[in-house]
Amino acid sequence: MPRKSPFKIVLANEEREDLISLARKYTAPYKDVIRVKAILMAAEGMENKEIGEKLNLPRKTVSKWRKRFFYKREKGLVDRCQLAP
Repeated sequence: MPRKSPFKIVLANEEREDLISLARKYTAPYKDVIRVKAILMAAEGMENKEIGEKLNLPRKTVSKWRKRFFYKREKGLVDRCQLAP
C-alpha cells in the first residue's frame, strides 16, 4: 500500500482560480489540463493512487507532478524540455 504523499498541496484562492481557469480552457493542451486537474485533486486531499485512477495516469506520474508543483508551483507544471533555451 503506497504511503501518503509528503507533498501536501495548499492553494491560495488566486492560484486555485488560475488553475481552474486553465483546466477549463478549451484550447489548452490536453497534457496541461490533466496536470492541472491532478494538482486540483491533490489540493482537495486526494491520494496519488486515487487521482491516477480518476485521470487514467500511473501513480508515479501523479507523484512527479505533485512534487514539481510543490517546489515550483505553476512553473513546475511545464515540461523541462520547454524550459531549455
